[in-house]
Amino acid sequence: MNVFGRLWLNLFGGWFRLRRRFPPALLDEMTRVIAAGERGHRGEVRFAIESRLAPLAVLEGVDAPARARQVFSQLGVWDTEHNSGVLIYVLMAERRIEIIADRGIAARVAPAEWAAIAGRMRECYARGQWREGSLDAIAAAHALLQAHFPGTDGSHRDELPDRPVLL
Repeated sequence: MNVFGRLWLNLFGGWFRLRRRFPPALLDEMTRVIAAGERGHRGEVRFAIESRLAPLAVLEGVDAPARARQVFSQLGVWDTEHNSGVLIYVLMAERRIEIIADRGIAARVAPAEWAAIAGRMRECYARGQWREGSLDAIAAAHALLQAHFPGTDGSHRDELPDRPVLL
């Protein structure tokens, strides 16, 4: 998509539905699911939802992957003991989903596995199933982390907040 199309989407692309699609009750449920899942592995899952990009950012060429990397850094997802943080990033205006994994987990999980999770999320979201898409993605991320960074001894401390972030 060209810059003008992206600019149009970020100005008028339905971003104003953020609170309707992610109401407080859903955010509370997502928080509980993230916290419960993290008890079974040494990873950290963050979920960030951004309504739209600023027009200047779009004009400067910031796209969803670049913005997801910025959010990954801003939220400190990279700063975990085992380098096993995962960010699930949703850019509502452009209907983009990016999953960024820190180097510890990225070395063990193929990018295609993260892309498959994002694809299933996208399909759910396209059907208006915001809750199901979000919770399924969190569960799938937990399953990958459980397989590659198990932590069943209870010694893992929660390093990052579990509540999804609305940007």
